[in-house]
Amino acid sequence: MQKSSYDFRKLFSLLFIVGIAVVFTLQFGPGSRGCEAPLVSPENKAGVVATVNGKEIPASEFRRAYRMMLDQYRGQGLSEDLARQLGFHKQVLDQLINTELLAQAAEKHGVTASDEELARLIQNNPGFHKDGKFDLQAYRQTLQQYYRKTDVEFERELRHQLSAQKMLDMVDASAAVSEDEIRSRFLKEGNKAQITFVRFAPTQFADKVPAPTPEELKAYKDAHQKEIADYYNANKFLYSQPEQLHVRRILIKVPENATDAQKEEAKKKIDNLRKQIVDEKKDFAEVAKASSEDPGSRAQGGDLGFNTADVWPKPFADAAAGLKEGEVSQPVLTQYGWDLIKLEEKKPPMNKPLEAVSDEIATTFWKKEKAKELAKQAAEQALADAKAGKDWKTLFPPPPEGAPKPSSFTAPTQPVAVETEEFNAAAQAIPRLGPSPQLLPEVFARKEPGLLDRVFEQNDAFVVATVTSRKEPSEADFAKQKDQLTSDARRAKQYELRDAFIKSLKAAGDIKTNEAVIDEIVGPAQPS
Repeated sequence: MQKSSYDFRKLFSLLFIVGIAVVFTLQFGPGSRGCEAPLVSPENKAGVVATVNGKEIPASEFRRAYRMMLDQYRGQGLSEDLARQLGFHKQVLDQLINTELLAQAAEKHGVTASDEELARLIQNNPGFHKDGKFDLQAYRQTLQQYYRKTDVEFERELRHQLSAQKMLDMVDASAAVSEDEIRSRFLKEGNKAQITFVRFAPTQFADKVPAPTPEELKAYKDAHQKEIADYYNANKFLYSQPEQLHVRRILIKVPENATDAQKEEAKKKIDNLRKQIVDEKKDFAEVAKASSEDPGSRAQGGDLGFNTADVWPKPFADAAAGLKEGEVSQPVLTQYGWDLIKLEEKKPPMNKPLEAVSDEIATTFWKKEKAKELAKQAAEQALADAKAGKDWKTLFPPPPEGAPKPSSFTAPTQPVAVETEEFNAAAQAIPRLGPSPQLLPEVFARKEPGLLDRVFEQNDAFVVATVTSRKEPSEADFAKQKDQLTSDARRAKQYELRDAFIKSLKAAGDIKTNEAVIDEIVGPAQPS
């Protein structure tokens, strides 16, 4: 089967512009990490991350969506800091904005989800089932406890989202492709190659770069004053931060409509847990794993990481701020229930002027430049070695079998010869290497396998490559694959139409984002 010429990841993302909102609404419920993590104050919970033609997107909706995306990738080694660097929060916000734009367009065009469609989606959701069947009482109880919405509010929002999906369906219906488009797609997709490449990244050579001498550092600072100042001004938050607290929590929930007996029972539990920790010297983290009722932090021993106190409800924040490192609080009552708090570490406020950090910034820049020079030299040497008949797989072997493999989000710590799977001329990126606008055209300019006779720059890294396999399209293949190509081409056209339609809505719309609220939810960017 031919691989489609358009980027399926982009298509997947677009297909779920609306779907993701519906999934968040229906699946983000009891037991999910995002229900109470991170712990936030009521003021922040009521914040707004964006307005779209006057319609507000609540911070709670963004927080729920962002947490769900993080959970999907956490098993692949994605940390929250890396997610921030990769712009996951921007993707989530963009999807929520797109959904709202589409819903508004649907209303304008008189497109709406029917009562039957709405009922079917709700009744098929297992979160609203009891004994394997939809249960009205379970439905309303879940809405009250986890969504803080009435069934009328919930269904109005869900209908809004489903109408947006129907708007996209109308756009899809206008997609048509010609014979010429199908043939053009085939000529690209049937044009295939495989390569072996070695990537030399500056980070792989960073440990080989010594710190600059005082003379080198001074000369570099004098020559790069503007770059250093620009970096400082663009990243002032790295050098000016309020006090941060690293705390653990143990939560015993108190239901919103708890009886006096339930409240008393919760208080007894938290008092007993504090006695185990303070008097019986049990480890706070182990007690949290065994007894905390916070699904977001329990598995981590109640660890909430570093935060500024303003992200927590005031009683929680006041208690945490008043602790010494290693100290455990008295029981604290918030809207979630009773908490015990342990302060692990406190980072004092920081406010460093440019003069205090210019050496640090200059040293970082200097080392990056030197590491990049070493990476380029190593790539040029690898190319010379290949011309002399040496095998890259011998010079740059992969890790031995059984050695831990890097995660999907982690680059190799040293140059490795990598053999790709087959890809075609329509690809926007090379498998296992990524977008390579310099390298791709030269791969397909070759008619036969062979070494590519230059070093290619890819972002800050350098790549050498040899074409190991080449296949060109034939008329016989076209006849066999025409049906699949037609289907793929129609889906690609649908993607293009959807993308163009959403861009037109954005261009005509009034969209405002609240970066302060977004930063509060995802945390500030960390220094590299």
